Amino acid sequence: MGDSPDLDFISDLPQSIIESILTQLPIREAVRTSVLSSKWRYRWATITHLVFDEKCVTLSNDRDLVENKIVNFITRALFLHQGPIHKFQLSTSYLQSCPEIDQWILFLSRKDIKELVLELDETEWIRVPSCLFNCKKLTRLELFRCELDPPLTFKGFVCLKSLKLYQVFVASDAIESLISSCPLLESLTLSYIDSLTLNIRAPNLKYLCLEGEFKDICLENTPLLIAMSVAMYMTEDIAEHMEQSTSCNFIKFLGGVPHLERLIGRIYFTKYLSIGDNPARLPIKYSDLKIIELHQVSFEDMKEILVVLHLVTNSPNLTELRISSSSNTLAGMEATDLDFWEKDCPSHFLFERLKVVKMTEMSGVPHEMEFIKFLLENSPVLEVMSIVPCSFVTEGRLNMLIELVRFRRASAKAEILFIQR
Repeated sequence: MGDSPDLDFISDLPQSIIESILTQLPIREAVRTSVLSSKWRYRWATITHLVFDEKCVTLSNDRDLVENKIVNFITRALFLHQGPIHKFQLSTSYLQSCPEIDQWILFLSRKDIKELVLELDETEWIRVPSCLFNCKKLTRLELFRCELDPPLTFKGFVCLKSLKLYQVFVASDAIESLISSCPLLESLTLSYIDSLTLNIRAPNLKYLCLEGEFKDICLENTPLLIAMSVAMYMTEDIAEHMEQSTSCNFIKFLGGVPHLERLIGRIYFTKYLSIGDNPARLPIKYSDLKIIELHQVSFEDMKEILVVLHLVTNSPNLTELRISSSSNTLAGMEATDLDFWEKDCPSHFLFERLKVVKMTEMSGVPHEMEFIKFLLENSPVLEVMSIVPCSFVTEGRLNMLIELVRFRRASAKAEILFIQR
């Protein structure tokens, strides 16, 4: 492309279209457009979205050399940049903690930054500089492997809508304060954050993902929550702390989320909800809850069974249910409270919209089979129920299948799929 006006059609496009084109290019290629012509020399320097990774430089086996190249490339790109920067993303395994990162964040805090993502080498942790908390226009913040310590003068990110923290070291009171001081927060992810006692106050929160060694969690003010995924890893200290709890974890966690539409409970989630006094009656109905997915449910623990029943029978519009079991076969076979299903289980409840049920890692213990029987008897529009036995159950599979086909089905078109792996 030369400077001839008859041939240089792209240069005459509106600036907004040129910026859109440059934004779609890798940053290295966008910078290279400066050699196309004199008109293009600094066109790249006004793009508002800057995404850096190891592809922005030539790689080699010398990690120190690559790291220096990346640092120099980013520093020069920021030095030559003109105008606001709305998005800055740095994702590379070659870059370790270095003083230049603090300088870049200070620079960005003066450039109306709205989206900031920092993900460095897996072996490196960085201490987030205090100037990050001067980025008042942030709408999205993602930090990986960082130490986060908001200054006492920090009043919150008033525009922040999405916050994701992965392997971030932060005190309980600091993260609680950070969350509650973001009034527009809609999406929150806390992953691999350990030993926190957490009260979440976020009146506009819609999406929640928690993963880590949490001692205690309370959703104190999250009335608009529509989707959540929770995985709770258990240590001996946390297990002991939980067992000493007298309050009802089910109510603390799910007692104030009336608009929930999708719930995914991963490892130890039902165990956590089962701790404390068992509520005879829930304070709310989950009228919008359509999909429930629960992992590693222990069907030899009656309190966990009650958690599952509370959830499904208080979700009148449930359409899909997925449960994986973690039952101890020997303990489950010795169940002594099977009369519960005749005496105390809500026999007149109907799952009027439940169409799909998937049960995995089933070992065929009595409470598992009674639960499946309960679903079949009370699901008039059920279309498919798939059963996947756990790998170590071999001799009992035929008996499990025979028992399944004998169960009464409320839905004439319900199909039972017994899937052997």
